[in-house]
Amino acid sequence: MAFSKFTRRAVLALGLSVLPLAGIVAQSVAQEFPNRTVTLVVPFAAGGSTDLVARIIAQKMSDDLGQQVIVENVAGAGGNIGADRVARADPDGYTILMGTVATHALNPLILKTKPYDPEKDFSPVSLLVIVPNVLVVNPELPAKNVQELVALLKAEPDKYSYASSGIGTPLHLSGELFKIMAGVEMQHIPYKGAGPALNDVIANQVPIMFDNLPSSSSHIKGGTLKALGVTTAKRVPSFPDLPTIAESGVPGYETYTWNALFAPPGTPKEVVDRLNASANKAMKDPAVIAKMGDFSATIVGSTPEELGSHVKAELAKWEPIVKQAKIQVE
Repeated sequence: MAFSKFTRRAVLALGLSVLPLAGIVAQSVAQEFPNRTVTLVVPFAAGGSTDLVARIIAQKMSDDLGQQVIVENVAGAGGNIGADRVARADPDGYTILMGTVATHALNPLILKTKPYDPEKDFSPVSLLVIVPNVLVVNPELPAKNVQELVALLKAEPDKYSYASSGIGTPLHLSGELFKIMAGVEMQHIPYKGAGPALNDVIANQVPIMFDNLPSSSSHIKGGTLKALGVTTAKRVPSFPDLPTIAESGVPGYETYTWNALFAPPGTPKEVVDRLNASANKAMKDPAVIAKMGDFSATIVGSTPEELGSHVKAELAKWEPIVKQAKIQVE
């Protein structure tokens, strides 16, 4: 019995001694991080808006962290290859992901074979920016606004089609959500990328498209495309006279592209917090604000918990749309 009491006391004492030791180790990890280069994986090709956001923030985070944050483009499978690489990386904060609505909401819903779980297989860091989409049409289409477009589509439900950057992409889903909420029909014409789709809308091969505002803005200003409305809940500063779709007869309509930082699952909280603080500091930099404003991005900057809630909300928002549109990809 005496030995048993001694053993219990020893175990209890050992446990109490381990607790402060764990705190010291965690604090040491946070203080030492980073002590080498951090790789920011962009799951798309160079040159797009996600790549641009990543390169802008990587430069500022490098200055703040005292170590290089390098951007590596790992494109393929609609963003899944790059995202899966980060999901399987060591949970030390040295490999992080520039995630999007595609990698963390749409792909997990439309793919039959799911390479990762968008919630369980990542540690959220920060929601960085929201980039609006825009409803554009060829100038020859006889609709000057959203209301007239809806009336046109309802009058001739089998006549019109809309282009997108591909099946299951955010631009495709923006069109499907519009069809459901406006009660209209349009045939979906998928392309291999937004560029070819946009070219055919300009050439009037396909009259309608939902596109990222940054890639359409020069065409809107040049008159080769006619913008009917932005997809965000509020108007955007770069086009203050362009109404939202929600205020133009489709109340509650809202879609957008977003960019956020994720770390591998199991990354220590102290490391996540350090990355979060650095990213959010970068988003408050005047030069970053100006650059983001150039392509109509709205800066957010969030806590890890807020990003986790955002991903959950996006999955809940898009799941019924994907099911109703019967979108599934092998």
